[in-house]
Amino acid sequence: MTDTYIYPAIFFYADDGISVEFPDLPGCCPIGYTTEEAVQSAHSCLALHLCGMERDGEEIPQPSDARRVEHGKNEVIMLVEAFMPPVRERANTRMVKKTLSIPYWLNAEAERAGVNFSAILQNGLKDYLRIPSDNPRPRERRQA
Repeated sequence: MTDTYIYPAIFFYADDGISVEFPDLPGCCPIGYTTEEAVQSAHSCLALHLCGMERDGEEIPQPSDARRVEHGKNEVIMLVEAFMPPVRERANTRMVKKTLSIPYWLNAEAERAGVNFSAILQNGLKDYLRIPSDNPRPRERRQA
């Protein structure tokens, strides 16, 4: 397992958008309406596809030599990189135990009310970090 993978991708330009194919990775098929969207989609799709292959114990194929990948008139070959450590981290859904302190009286009230402390903390952290509650694993966020 490596931290960085780089694969050639064929970007197919059509009137309704751009589809991408990784010749070495069947089933990894990102799309986009602009080149920027297609490149971002290719990056994310490649990383998630490879993460799934790693998790399933599948053999990761060697990337083809980009100079030897055949392409047509409305097609462009680009190299797409996937840096795996943050992808693997986000894909890890195991729980971690946190120790915290709250006032005795608040604990007593919460226990009487049958509060699920883990759920409250998770929801509070998502609110604080502005992560949508339906998104358990957010994408990397850029600093403002």
